Order: sequence, then C-alpha cells, then structure tokens
Amino acid sequence: MSSQPTTFRKLEAFAIGNDFSKVTRMVSVEYESLLKNLRPHQVVVKNLYLGINASDINYTNGKYVANMKPPFDVGFEALGQIVAVGSNIPKEKIGTYLTYSQYGAFGEYVITPYKRAIPVKSPRPELLGLLTSGLTASIALTVNGQMTKGETVLVTAAAGGAGQIAVQLAKLAGNHVIGTCSSDDKVAMLKSMGCDRVINYKKEDFEAVLKKEYPKGLDIVFESVGGKFFDVSLKRLAVKGRLIVIGSMSSYATADGMKGDKIDTLQLLGKSRTVTGFFMPAYENLFAEHMAGLVQLLDAGKLTVQLDTAGLSGIDSVVEAVEYLHSGKNKGKVVLPLTAKPQSKL
Repeated sequence: MSSQPTTFRKLEAFAIGNDFSKVTRMVSVEYESLLKNLRPHQVVVKNLYLGINASDINYTNGKYVANMKPPFDVGFEALGQIVAVGSNIPKEKIGTYLTYSQYGAFGEYVITPYKRAIPVKSPRPELLGLLTSGLTASIALTVNGQMTKGETVLVTAAAGGAGQIAVQLAKLAGNHVIGTCSSDDKVAMLKSMGCDRVINYKKEDFEAVLKKEYPKGLDIVFESVGGKFFDVSLKRLAVKGRLIVIGSMSSYATADGMKGDKIDTLQLLGKSRTVTGFFMPAYENLFAEHMAGLVQLLDAGKLTVQLDTAGLSGIDSVVEAVEYLHSGKNKGKVVLPLTAKPQSKL
C-alpha cells in the first residue's frame, strides 16, 4: 500500500437546503484525525468512485434525519479500498475493496463499519451501480412488488441508475416491460436492454399510450418520478396491481423540496390495488443476499450496468456531478471517479 496523505478533502453541508452548490463546501481534514477516531470495528476507506443519487439534495435539505444541524458530511455511497483497520478487523483486509452506503460518503477518505460494507473482489465501478440503485431495484421488485412472471411491469425514469436495473430484472423474470424516458438516445439504450415498449414522454402522451396499448392495466409499477407519473400509474394500475414508490424526484429540486402525492383510497379498494413505499435503509438485512444475486448476474453477462461519468473526475467535481444528474441528461448510473481518468462512459 502506498503512503497516505497528510490531509484529504471531503464535502460538507454548511446550511440546510436543496441547492447543492449553494449549501455545500469543500473542507480539508487531517488524515491523522481519521486514525485517532477509528474504532475497533471500523475501517478507513480510500474512495475510488462515488455514487451520485437524486436524493443527495434531499439529505442536504434535511429530509432524512430529524433536526439536522450543519455542518454535516454529505453523500450516500462509494466504492473504495481499505487502507487502515480497527483493532477487531484482521490486517489482511488492508488492500481489499468494498462498497458501502452511509451518510457522509463524499470524501477522499471515509471511516465506515466493516460489517455494514459489502466486500467486492475488484474496484470494478459497475459494482457501485449495483449498490443503492441495484439493491433498490432488486429488493423493491421482489419484496414490495412480489414480482412473478407473465406480468406487465412499468418502470418510470427507466434510463436512470435504478430504472435500468429494474427493467432488466423484470425482463429476466419473464415479464413484459414498459419504460419511460425523455430522449431518443435513452430509448435506444432501453431497447438494447430488452425493454419491450419504451415511451419517450417528450414525444408521446404517456397516459394515452398506456390506455390504448395496455387496456388491462399494469401489474407492477416501479415509480420514482412522482407528480403526473404517479397519478397516471395509479390510475392505470390493474386489479391487484402493485405500485412501488421509490422516490418522487420531480419534487426534489423545487422550492418546497421533496413532497409526496395524494391517494384516494377508493382507487385502491375497488380493484384491490396496493401502493407501497420503499426506503432502502429499512431492508439492510437483505443487502448481502440481493447483492450476491446481482453480482452473479453481472458476472454471467445477464445484467448490464451502464455508467455515466459525464466526463468528470475528482472530488472537486461532486457538485457538477449532482447537477448533471438533476439535469436529466444521464444515461445509467452517475458515478464520479476520484482517481480514474475521466471518460464520458466507463
């Protein structure tokens, strides 16, 4: 292992708000302070890739933890290499790789509990695309969606990090998959992943297509956009259909920040429909099992994880990467290499 730096940088929020660029700042930290604070069950990780999520701005806006007081570290997920271990962790773990999900991941170096991380064999960045995005798709479809085969499955924001995985898992399970997106290049991407019907909502009427082409309704909806997409999805839900809410991205950057959608319970009662919410931390006991399954599919060539770096790299580009994701231009999972040479696609 190479020697570690005297100082490193991390991103922190100095105010509450959803304008990521205005409420965050870069700070320099003494590396020695990490070692002093390292507990027996923890490891120090040198981050190699950061995972960018739409909900990064919800965290800075104080939506996930009650009574948050700045300053606080930001970011949710990363892939990196262990460079130091606590007294209860074998020294042989130094030099190995892991992915982890925790509040405060946006730093060049981070302390994390070893048992909560997921060891991986290599620093392959696609593995980071399986963490928050992949686990959300896999667990939500399996547990909340009770997905079987021969069903009609709609995935909104299908060309995003979680959407692309949901499309492929639903297809692998033997279902008819519909995906929504906002551009022709995303249409091509989704078709290449096996999506049966791709709706470019900038060119087609989303609700009209569903009404005409799927008169029997939708069995499962993997919904992350909110607003009109939620309303239409609920309206077009089949008898005993399941609508899984994994987010409400259309509201995250608004003046009021993240907000939910209204439900008329009679819309559920008359057709025995279900609307279920999915928040990943509640399913931590399933992470290892589902991650192993996803890695197996990836290694077998049955699952593709498309990554998008937007040509960015380095800790200084975190803000730009978050803004890029919220521009809606990304195809696949947005990741930020901290040491790799920047590429538009990995």
